[in-house]
Amino acid sequence: MTAPQLPTPSADALLISTTLVERIRQRIEASNGWISFTNYMQQALYAPGLGYYAGGATKFGDAGDFTTAPEMSPLFGACVAGTAAHALRHIEQGRVMEFGAGTGVLAAEILTELERLDCLPLSYDIVDLSPDLKQRQLTTLQTRVPHLVERVRWLDALPEHFDGFIVGNEVLDAMPCALVYRDEAGQLFERGVVWRDNRLAFEDQALHSGQLFDLASALDLPADYLTEIQPQMHAFVRSVAQCLRQGALLLIDYGFTAREFYHPQRNQGTLMAHYRHHSLIDPFYLPGLCDITCHVDFSAVYTHAEANGLQLEGYIPQAQYLLNTGLTQKLEALGIENTRQYVSAAASVHKLTSPAEMGELFKTIAFSRNLALPALLHGFEDGDDSWKL
Repeated sequence: MTAPQLPTPSADALLISTTLVERIRQRIEASNGWISFTNYMQQALYAPGLGYYAGGATKFGDAGDFTTAPEMSPLFGACVAGTAAHALRHIEQGRVMEFGAGTGVLAAEILTELERLDCLPLSYDIVDLSPDLKQRQLTTLQTRVPHLVERVRWLDALPEHFDGFIVGNEVLDAMPCALVYRDEAGQLFERGVVWRDNRLAFEDQALHSGQLFDLASALDLPADYLTEIQPQMHAFVRSVAQCLRQGALLLIDYGFTAREFYHPQRNQGTLMAHYRHHSLIDPFYLPGLCDITCHVDFSAVYTHAEANGLQLEGYIPQAQYLLNTGLTQKLEALGIENTRQYVSAAASVHKLTSPAEMGELFKTIAFSRNLALPALLHGFEDGDDSWKL
């Protein structure tokens, strides 16, 4: 089978990538010839001015590398807003906080729907590491909801305390991961990055102690098995849990429970790179121009959230969540009079809910703290898979 022809980057984009590669090479040299994959992924995604999320590359939409659910359909944001409204109505002076707001489309749609529901938050706080995306978010909000922009705040760090609704859509998968390999003899290794033959390459170092060793040992991995572990994601969940004083947390991402994530047949892990709507297995392809992700271990998310005082509201596939929050009714409300608009909306809904598309691979998990709800958080009433965690 012939490999697909990948789009050629512009001269400016290629210069960014080669500059970043040189910076990574120097980092490797200064670290005795080896850095962890976590270190490499951090640089590839977040190096100031050069990393994928810290530079000016187009990330989302047809001209970018992938399309997220909010860009597919405004109905997605309206569904999330329904969950947010359910929580906000039980919180005095509640706010909304979004992590990794992308183009700002989800923020605009949530604010639009919350206004329609007469449930606007005191503020809409965005935490995003990309200066380029912050500007794009502002532009989107000024265009779509100009009268609500004054409610939006951009934060550089978590507040000490937060009361309200927190959402993160496709945030966890982009957090740098560590690569761990267990050989045929049962020895654990951390797979890192070296500079060899004038290019970036993998090289393993034995693991004997430390946090990563403890996390990997607890998984009881099969022999000859490569996988990802996300200590930064664990720390993020703990920090958000400790920050949330009253309210709810909703996380949407692609991933599995631990039993599925570390299945013996998944012996090469889930690490992927994304470039101009192509999925690649080489994380060293054009660093700075490619997104690098791994699937999320939702059992770990649950463990760290619960250990820090959050109450699980539910864990369900994205399709079930969207149906629970009225996606079908919202589609029908568009009416079929405008055939072209309706057909386009229906096609997007199919992608969001089909088991062959995003419906089953993407999961939603929600937690609450000090939230006196008469029933489960809206969106998690049916189809709960929490028993799998």
